[in-house]
Amino acid sequence: MKPAVGQRTKADRVYNVLFLCTGNSARSILAECALKRWGGGRFGTFSAGSHPTGRINPFAAELLTNYNYRLDGLRSKNWSEFAAPNAPVMDFVITVCDRAAGEVCPIWPGQPLSAHWGFSDPAEAEGSDDDKRRVFRRVYTEIEARIKIFVSLPLASLDRLALKRRLDEIGGTKAES
Repeated sequence: MKPAVGQRTKADRVYNVLFLCTGNSARSILAECALKRWGGGRFGTFSAGSHPTGRINPFAAELLTNYNYRLDGLRSKNWSEFAAPNAPVMDFVITVCDRAAGEVCPIWPGQPLSAHWGFSDPAEAEGSDDDKRRVFRRVYTEIEARIKIFVSLPLASLDRLALKRRLDEIGGTKAES
């Protein structure tokens, strides 16, 4: 049966994805931006933290700017915003740091699928500014590789169990150097 004009089918619906980290200043922001770029308009992208820093890490902002991302609208925010009654309903909640994965998360409306895709924290990089930039680029490349796998999944044709398995497999995937 053909959908009515203006009505979305399962295959063309927009999926909401929330990336979680502790500070919401680097990895979750990078993941939010990468999914927005590579998702082809099929995803609503969000990020938050359990203990947000209140600002985007300057090295993350610099990297995103250098990769031609727009920073307007990006901010470090608390994950409780997405558990509120009027928050967008998430389809996926993905933790990108081990600390956030180990914390008790809020109850998310809509029972989204969850997964853990751990990445080292580039904000903890030491050394010169150039050393820190290299770490941010490496972590971004790892995030981007997983995002590209994620967006290639046939979401509309996978059942919930198969989709959860694929999300977990992506979390175990390491980007090739």
